Amino acid sequence: MTNQTDISPWRFSVAPMMDWTDRHCRAFHRCLTGRARLYTEMVTADAILNGDTERLIGFSPEEHPVALQIGGSDPDKCARAARIARTRGYDEINLNCGCPSDRVQSGSFGACLMRTPETVAACISAMQDAAGDMPVTVKCRIGVDEDDPREALFGFVDTVAQTGCGVFIVHARKAWLKGLSPKENRDIPPLDHDLVAGLRAARPDLVIILNGGLGDLAACERELERFDGVMLGRAAYQTPALLADVDRRLFGAGQRLDAFAALEAYRSYMAAELARGTPLHAMTRHMLGLFAGRPGARAWRRHLSENAARPGAGLGVLDQAAGFVLAGEAGRADFAPPLPALSR
Repeated sequence: MTNQTDISPWRFSVAPMMDWTDRHCRAFHRCLTGRARLYTEMVTADAILNGDTERLIGFSPEEHPVALQIGGSDPDKCARAARIARTRGYDEINLNCGCPSDRVQSGSFGACLMRTPETVAACISAMQDAAGDMPVTVKCRIGVDEDDPREALFGFVDTVAQTGCGVFIVHARKAWLKGLSPKENRDIPPLDHDLVAGLRAARPDLVIILNGGLGDLAACERELERFDGVMLGRAAYQTPALLADVDRRLFGAGQRLDAFAALEAYRSYMAAELARGTPLHAMTRHMLGLFAGRPGARAWRRHLSENAARPGAGLGVLDQAAGFVLAGEAGRADFAPPLPALSR
């Protein structure tokens, strides 16, 4: 049993993922786990300062604990964004120093900031002054392009940690800014969990969270023996039912939640959003993998994909899709008593 008094707030997190972890996704994930830390998509400091704040960074109270991830390299703008995050009630603000996309590079933030740790330190210091008691954290890679990963990672973390920043989420791959797409950067650069574990051992005063290449809760349990926390990305999004066992397995709290119970819990949120004019598809697109591996899962995905985006689509579409799973499971052979072996 996990000792509740020793649990880090970052013991298990769902990664910030562009175009995926919007407020509807986070509300859905919260129906599956009450303890996981949730992160927004990356939002640029400029967008927060100049855009529709509610649309960009609004969230529901049920999402707590929830962190806002921002992209930026200007200390003043980052500080102003942190101040807004604090007034909005976020539990954390995180600076993105790991995204390798062309858009991020052109804005001089994301993974390219690993080359200028002094700039990151200036941003973090300014954000801390603006954030009050709200934690300011960093998410980074282990290096960029041809950099020596140990020198790059340790040098970056040591420089930024001088500001008092104590929490680093490390995606255990290099970011290749030349020659690889953002999608390729998630798979092609080799993982080096041991390097990040070496950082954790050498800097015991820091909170080091491992991200990258963790595909299930068994992998998370193994890595929690040597890290302060773990962060899942695509595995949590594409097979969200695994989140239903996070509280029990990783926090020692409660029992595994059935996917249908989570669906029922999310239903009230969906009804309220539909009444506000939110399209059904904006919510169901995050749920396609909920029944992955279960009978009827393909029909569930197909029905939602084909019908949720239709004008006026409502909760009846969801009920019909769930019916395919219920029908599939009712016909499963392993629901019946085992047959005796046939004599020959």
